[in-house]
Amino acid sequence: MSATTPSNANATPQIAKTLCPYCGVGCGLEVVETGKEPTLKFPDRFKVRGDRSHPSSQGMVCVKGATIAESIQKDRLLHPMMRDRLDQEFRQVSWDEALDAITDQIQQVLATKGADALCMYGSGQFQTEDYYIAQKLFKGCLGTNNFDANSRLCMSSAVSGYVKSFGSDGPPCCYEDLDLTDCLFAIGTNTAECHPIIFNRFRRHHKKNPHVKLIVVDPRCTQTAEVADLHLAIQPGTDIDLLNGIAHLLLLWDKCDRQFIDNHTTGFAEFAEITQLYTPEFVSRRCGISIEDLELAAKYWAESQRVLSIWSMGVNQSTQGTAKVQCIINLHLLTAQIGKEGAGPFSLTGQPNAMGGREAGGLAHLLPGYRSVVNPEHRAELEAFWQLPSGKISPQVGRTAWDMIRGLEANEVDFLWIAATNPAVSFPDLVRTKAALRRSPFTVYQDAYYPTETSAFAHILLPATQWSEKTGTMTNSERCITLCQSFQPPLGESRADWEIFAEVGRRLGFTDKFPFQNSAEVYAEFAQITRDRPCDITGISHAKLSELGVIQWPNPDHTPEPDRKHNKRLYTDRQFHTSDRRARFGSYHSQGVFEVPDEQYPFILTTGRLYGHWHTQTRTGRIDKIRQMYPNPFIEIHPKDAAKFGIHNGDLVEVKSRRGSSKFPALVTEAIARGVLFVPMHWGTLWADNAEANALTHPEACPDSKQPELKACAVAISKPLK
Repeated sequence: MSATTPSNANATPQIAKTLCPYCGVGCGLEVVETGKEPTLKFPDRFKVRGDRSHPSSQGMVCVKGATIAESIQKDRLLHPMMRDRLDQEFRQVSWDEALDAITDQIQQVLATKGADALCMYGSGQFQTEDYYIAQKLFKGCLGTNNFDANSRLCMSSAVSGYVKSFGSDGPPCCYEDLDLTDCLFAIGTNTAECHPIIFNRFRRHHKKNPHVKLIVVDPRCTQTAEVADLHLAIQPGTDIDLLNGIAHLLLLWDKCDRQFIDNHTTGFAEFAEITQLYTPEFVSRRCGISIEDLELAAKYWAESQRVLSIWSMGVNQSTQGTAKVQCIINLHLLTAQIGKEGAGPFSLTGQPNAMGGREAGGLAHLLPGYRSVVNPEHRAELEAFWQLPSGKISPQVGRTAWDMIRGLEANEVDFLWIAATNPAVSFPDLVRTKAALRRSPFTVYQDAYYPTETSAFAHILLPATQWSEKTGTMTNSERCITLCQSFQPPLGESRADWEIFAEVGRRLGFTDKFPFQNSAEVYAEFAQITRDRPCDITGISHAKLSELGVIQWPNPDHTPEPDRKHNKRLYTDRQFHTSDRRARFGSYHSQGVFEVPDEQYPFILTTGRLYGHWHTQTRTGRIDKIRQMYPNPFIEIHPKDAAKFGIHNGDLVEVKSRRGSSKFPALVTEAIARGVLFVPMHWGTLWADNAEANALTHPEACPDSKQPELKACAVAISKPLK
């Protein structure tokens, strides 16, 4: 079934294979057209089910994937829209008028302020083809690296940590390791709710094998922690204390692989010296856990033949995000728990194609093919491939997501293009974010849905196709690439993101750079750029994916045929992507959270996701079943903290930080540690009144990854509002 396949109720239903467009698990879906006209009672023209042939999900699907068809036609942006000022109503315009306005503004900005005043903010919802064309347009043709994506808020600390430890990005593990591990160490991830399909896969293994241990590190007793053999409810910001403390005990007990350390790593001596300070007594006091539990965690790690660690936003979204990732990896290097079945450090990607975005260079410091903008050889390789003049690609790291906000504040950004994401809800410090967005002289907003919170700040709205209407590729957390087939024509006048970017490029005079007739041609060009790079996909094409199904990288074209078994794990030869082929220990002291609680703001607020919702509800908020699951936002508070303020279940509580305030119904529960509060991050102004989690958070970020510390800020709460 494709975008040109007519509906025929009497024909055998055709099946389109695609990928769930939500989280980074990358579950395979099959879509079948029902042949029935949609009605109010039965609005779904398509039936969605899990694809049993997909190796990552094996036919399983969660409530988000199961209900995805409900959202296809709801509140869609169908036509280009424009207005001159934010206080005006939008008017429908033609594509020509909208694209002419965009190209005119870009040319004017180039002539007056230069390329650094141009910015694009993209999304892990992009397909790889969308990402690639955006990089070619901005970093290549326009000569600015001011492309960043919401992966900056999601996985950039994992990228930075992998690069520092291994010399390259790329998760070295695969989902099969969940079936083989002896010990799963889950830190900063509520996997049961945020990546439910792979957690269910591990749980089957866990239940069948009594020796298999699950350690969960989280200030909350989440659904993941509820089934753990050991739950370490550490205080927010003490992850490095814990990890160094485990390393201290492994060294004390001589449970290290000295041969691996000597032959395949560097930096061990400095690391060992630092860990000497993290005694059980010190770590127990810092983390708020018992010495016995700390020793048990170290014992589980030491006695397991195969240890797999997993982490997500709870680690990455921190001012020490990169350091935390390296400290996780340190434990694997210490015990040689890498490059073998059931073991390794495995970052769980937040979005469906954040991995594809990393491959395509979709962050302000990256270039396609796991290249860096600060590397002159990498820039020269891209300039030659794209047939650009030498020096065209800027050697300067571009503006990151928050740098774009600062650029608007300083009148340094005159053109902002936002696509497939909703920063008016997801950015930190929303009061400041929204004020900056209002200052933008010219904002283009490209999305499939309308309205969203961000559309209120746009001058031009461009209707984009979504997963159902365009064909392209996505890469999941285990480096599996799936071809997502379109199964219906574009709604209204919507166009694929890459087609919009390419058309703007042609109108700007770069016609020869964007000759593509379809996404298969885009992917073929991108694949060539990865030759001899760690993420080599030269052996992969749309045709190969259509013929063979899911293919995992690396997969160079000299491989006789895609060998999934060969490519499941990286570093099986214990050779890393560093100059001396050795992995690097990282040595760090814990600095805690950026905002320390005090008398005025005595609580630490942490944020997170819920099982049924996805990010800012742009899609899930339009699905009836999911709205019924979570009718309202809430704030979790421990009973003793609640009693101190006279708070009962359901009471409306005002929460204040140094930046803003929000109001939430209270959920009094022992699942949260004392002194810590939790708020889900999904509710923007379209879905609730004054319940924005990120009105409270701050923008301080990891110095290496530039990822903001969205997981911890100091707040105060008030007595129940009448």
